[in-house]
Amino acid sequence: MTEGYDRLTEKEKATLRLMARGHDAKSAAQALGLSVHTINERLRAARRKLAVTSSREAARRVLEHEGEGHENSVSRDLGDAPAAGDGEIGPAAPGRPVRRALLVGVLAMITLAFAAALALSSPPAGDAAPSAATLSARDAEIEQAARSWLELGDAADWEASFAAAGDSFRAANTLAGWSAAARQARDPLGPVVSRTLVTVRFLNAPPHGYQEVTFHTRFAHRTDAVETVTLVKEADRWKVVGILID
Repeated sequence: MTEGYDRLTEKEKATLRLMARGHDAKSAAQALGLSVHTINERLRAARRKLAVTSSREAARRVLEHEGEGHENSVSRDLGDAPAAGDGEIGPAAPGRPVRRALLVGVLAMITLAFAAALALSSPPAGDAAPSAATLSARDAEIEQAARSWLELGDAADWEASFAAAGDSFRAANTLAGWSAAARQARDPLGPVVSRTLVTVRFLNAPPHGYQEVTFHTRFAHRTDAVETVTLVKEADRWKVVGILID
């Protein structure tokens, strides 16, 4: 496994982690701003390097190797989706920086981010589905909470971002550890130029589920980043418990 894992590219690992969080090839392509063809090529390459026949098994092995493995960590077979849309994205241009990933949060919550069987939720049996207006208002509140927290990082105010994070985030980390990890991943990107919402979705994971907000973000030194923020509700306020920059 170690040899196979070491042969994976960072892009292939990032794609498998998305698979483990409940994405299929189409939604992973949307989250990363790539074509489905590109995602399928990454999955095929990863399966070949790990000598497995399914993307689900490849994702499970990566999670286990990284220390986040759990039984039933992926909820469905994540094979190829039909290629659609634009053709494969070409290789990075010369001089383009390698993608830097930051995943910080609940060390048990990073378990959430990488290992829980996540899926779009459905209303509990017997409950009426919320109206579109209710969903829209809730999603706007969640998006704003994610944006406000990310803006603390834009200002390099790591103390404030640590204080504003959720209880589980702060319980599993220290201010010094968070500040060092955040600076290492964030400083090379430079100032934010723009941040555009992609999705707000519910992740049906223990104990009570999480909300995931994804942004396409343009930094001064990186124009195609994807920021994924995971939140929980604490005392009627949405708090960040996980962050991934890819």
